[in-house]
Parts: sequence; C-alpha cells; structure tokens
Amino acid sequence: MADVLTTHQPCSIRTIAWNPTGHLIATGSADRCLRIWNPEKPQVKNSTELRGHTGAVERVAWNPTKEAELASVSSDGTCRFWDVRSKTCIATVPLGGEGLTIGWANDGSLVLAGRKTNQTLFNPVGPPKTLLLTTGDGSVQICSWPPQTDSITTNNTGVSRSLPALSHSRSSTPVPPTSSPSLRLLYTLHAHTSACVSLAMSPTSRYLAIGGSDALISLYDTYDWICRRTLSSISGSVKSVSFSWDGSYVIGGSDEGTGIDIAHTETGEVVARIETSAPAPCVSWHPNGKYWIAYSGDAGGLKIVGAAGGGM
Repeated sequence: MADVLTTHQPCSIRTIAWNPTGHLIATGSADRCLRIWNPEKPQVKNSTELRGHTGAVERVAWNPTKEAELASVSSDGTCRFWDVRSKTCIATVPLGGEGLTIGWANDGSLVLAGRKTNQTLFNPVGPPKTLLLTTGDGSVQICSWPPQTDSITTNNTGVSRSLPALSHSRSSTPVPPTSSPSLRLLYTLHAHTSACVSLAMSPTSRYLAIGGSDALISLYDTYDWICRRTLSSISGSVKSVSFSWDGSYVIGGSDEGTGIDIAHTETGEVVARIETSAPAPCVSWHPNGKYWIAYSGDAGGLKIVGAAGGGM
C-alpha cells in the first residue's frame, strides 16, 4: 500500500464518503463543517468547505445519480442538501431530533434519515424495493419499500421507526414528510449479541456486512439470509464497514485499537493490513475501479492509501 492523500484536518472526522465516480471525497467533522477533497490535489486550499450546520456533522452521503450533490445529517437536528459546484446549501429539512445516519435510494429519488439507534441502507441494485434497519438489540430488520400507506401495524408483519423519508427530485427541493413511514417487516436477522452499528451491501448485493458493538463483522448471504462467516480481528465496536468496488474485499473501522485488516469476502481470510498510528473509526473503499481505502484517525485527519496501479 502507498499513500495517495494525507490531509491536515485537526478536528475529529465523524464521517467520510466518496462521490459516485470516485473523483471526490467528503468529510464531516465535529467542527460542524463539511469539506470536499480532490485526491489529486490534497492541499486544504484546493478543498471546498461547506458550512451551515450548527452541530457536529454525523453522516454524509452522495446522491448516487449526481456526482456533485450530497446530503448530510447533524446533531443540530437537520438534514441539509448541498451543491458542490455552487458551494451552497440548496435545502434544509428539520428531522425533529439529532440526525445520526442517512441513506439515498439508489435512483436518487429520496433520502431516508435515521435518528437514535437506526442505521439505514437501501438495496443498491435495481429499484429501491427493500430497506435495511439496525436496532439496538443486535438485530437487523429487512423491510419492504415503499412503505405502507395505512396505519402503523403492531403485529409481526409491521414495524415503525423514526425514519423521516425526504422526497427528492431534479425539479424540486427536498420535502419533509408529514409522518414517519410504516414499514412491512420481511425478515429479522439476529446478527449480534449487542447493538448493530454499521451496515454495508456489496456492490453486487451478494453479501450484507453488519458491524456490531461486540467487535465482530458478520457477512450474510442475501440469497437465503444466512451468515456465511464472521470476522473477528477488530479490537472494538465496528463503527463502519465497506466493500471494495468489486465486492472481493471488506474492511471495518473502529474507535479502539490500531490498524485496518483487509479480509477476502469469500473466505474471511485477512490478506493485508494497513498499519495506523491511531484508531480509524471511518473507513471507505474507492467505489469505482481502484483498490484505494480512505480512513480517518491518523495524524492529518483523512488519509487515502492504495495499491500501486490501483490493483491488489
């Protein structure tokens, strides 16, 4: 592995995300600031600063259909939509509570914002037909999408969560919902003995990676929703999980211990390790044809490392 980028961002990074093409990467920090970086020009003067949140930026996610539009949620209780080219906030939507996670539908039509213990993830392949939610008891709920229009059910066929769905289109600004959606529960995965805190779907949707506060990553086969293998090399709570662009490798980030282990998805074998001087809670693979890994925690803030020539 060779260094690709090292930034100088002294404030604690809470979230990192590549844009769909992999030409830009966004960081959100405790200093209430979003910053957009170009890996080919790592100096701060070449980055774009986006300000508007009044609390820490907890999660950022790019519109999967637009390379210069992203959304962020913050402890200030808002979701904001940004245009990187104009460097402006194009819409602000109140969430009614601290925002902790966010997920775009893969067609860019809507955003789902999570509060409290929920992590959210749409199936990235095809139209958004399923939604995955974490719970505080170690399970992951798989629900049908779009939500039901009738009243919230109370039996085992339905579940209600504090997840505002924000409609979004190219011709209008995001619109907040009148209420949280009522979701029909399809499956429940009892994945961990304690809270599930991170989710990632492989690019082909073959595997779902679930990171838990029990320091484990479980890999579920989405064909039959059976856990095929468990990765146990992480020292603490798995704050983030990420697959390589081809789904061959998976990594996890933690705020305890040092180093990032790269595991082969099909075998669970650790095939490489990135040494770090500090814990790296935020990790993310490059999304488009390069074996680059972005992570937070080391001196300098954001760091990107990659195999020479982009291959492993």
